[in-house]
Amino acid sequence: MERKTNIKRLVLTAIMIALATVLSMVKIFKMPLGGSVTLLSMLPIALISVEYGIKWGMTASFAYSLVQMGLDMAEVFSWGLSPLALIGTIAIDYILAYSSIGLAGMFRKKGVAGVCTGIAIALILRFIFHVISGTIIFASWMPEEWNNPLLYSVCYNGLYMLPELVFTMIGTVILFKIPQFNKLVSSNL
Repeated sequence: MERKTNIKRLVLTAIMIALATVLSMVKIFKMPLGGSVTLLSMLPIALISVEYGIKWGMTASFAYSLVQMGLDMAEVFSWGLSPLALIGTIAIDYILAYSSIGLAGMFRKKGVAGVCTGIAIALILRFIFHVISGTIIFASWMPEEWNNPLLYSVCYNGLYMLPELVFTMIGTVILFKIPQFNKLVSSNL
């Protein structure tokens, strides 16, 4: 029985990573130096953490970070980053930022409010990683009229991460209002 459960978990995780990847390609708005508002692309990854816990969620979100990195590397290489900036971008903007989505299940046993809180914290953490990267790595790309790299990074990354957060929260609430979904998820909580 345990083997069957592990296979189910692995298959569901693979499906959710694939779904998140497809949804990440549906861009509602794209920023010029990376970042975009997508069609709920983070929700499937967050739901893995909600369904199976943080440990499994972190593993799934790490795998998702590698997929996103693979999809975006051609564009990232075209920016002409130094080797150190490239390593920083990979570490902060991809591995740390996307892996943070795996923390979404931290309050999963607290009902819908706990799930929404966990997802919000995970996405805010992703935003923080992008702000750190923008402040450290991309400060030299800041327009001349800006004189504060941190403020510029907060504004730049906020333009896509805030709508992403809002859409993800709306999607979460709508999903949990569907009785069948709620029953399916609550069976593992």
